[in-house]
Amino acid sequence: MQKATYKDSGVDLELYQQSMARLPALMNRTRSPRVLPADGGFAGLFQLDFAGKLFARNYQDPVLVACTDGVGTKLKAAQLAGVHNTVGIDLVAMCVNDALCTGAEPLFFLDYIAMSHDDPERLADVVEGISRGCEETDCSLIGGETAIMPDLYARGDYDLAGFCVGVVDRAKLIDGKAIAPGDVVLGVASSGLHSNGFSLVRKIAFDIAGLKVDDHVDELGCTVGEELLKPTRLYVRPVRSVLSHYRKKQVVHGIAHITGGGLQENIERVLPAGAKLEIEPDTWAVPPVFSWLQRLGSVDADEMARVFNMGVGLALIVSDYYADSVRSQLADQGLESWAIGRITS
Repeated sequence: MQKATYKDSGVDLELYQQSMARLPALMNRTRSPRVLPADGGFAGLFQLDFAGKLFARNYQDPVLVACTDGVGTKLKAAQLAGVHNTVGIDLVAMCVNDALCTGAEPLFFLDYIAMSHDDPERLADVVEGISRGCEETDCSLIGGETAIMPDLYARGDYDLAGFCVGVVDRAKLIDGKAIAPGDVVLGVASSGLHSNGFSLVRKIAFDIAGLKVDDHVDELGCTVGEELLKPTRLYVRPVRSVLSHYRKKQVVHGIAHITGGGLQENIERVLPAGAKLEIEPDTWAVPPVFSWLQRLGSVDADEMARVFNMGVGLALIVSDYYADSVRSQLADQGLESWAIGRITS
């Protein structure tokens, strides 16, 4: 009788160990003095010394903030292009940008990577992106999980999930309650599609238009794959710089991460009762990728606005008096922004 082995079923433990051996160096790049050694342990350790020297500033009444998200079918575009070292940035961005909407400082990040089979090189590419995203947001990658599931995923497929924990002082918590009529809505530029609407993007680009990932599009100035795989913009450092500048004033009354649902739906999520959002069309620069997709797919304007960010990846709702100052500070951080609307009663 033939003896069954784990390798015969699709999981190679020796190859899995090779995959795991590549990850500690990528994780160590993101570590700060707040991360405690836990080599060989079953969990990551992070020191909550809120009033001590390990944090950039003291927290009088700290509130933990937790977020989780994924990358969605943008992973299919990565597979078509054979490029896997940027979707990890998307994974981090989708989580830390959400945490930022509360005014939080991201503390640490965990990932979950599910793969069809052991692939050390692909896993290292994915985690390289996650590591870069964490570095750029001062967030420590302290652990994760890699699952090999050959019967659940088609060969070559993989999926990602991310988990972020941050902290904010209760007195500085941004929850939308301070939003009032007269506040200005500032739209902060996205890097493009970010990580939303890719089921529609792929249908238009590959099924309807019949394009390939390496086809060059003059209108975009790059290939289809290069445009689709532009990483989601990380807003943490610039926005936290703005918040720190006004640490003694409540200038930013609300923050919305513009993901699936578009501007209207995501901004309305943070509005208090009695407040109404008025978006002023044609007040910001829409990247060419959106008009390109709309034309190729004959997509209605309302559908575009409901599915995509249309060039605005983050919205700040700020006091009218400080709107120009906030825009100036964002510009100093390399972020373009526009006054795209107002809050009315």
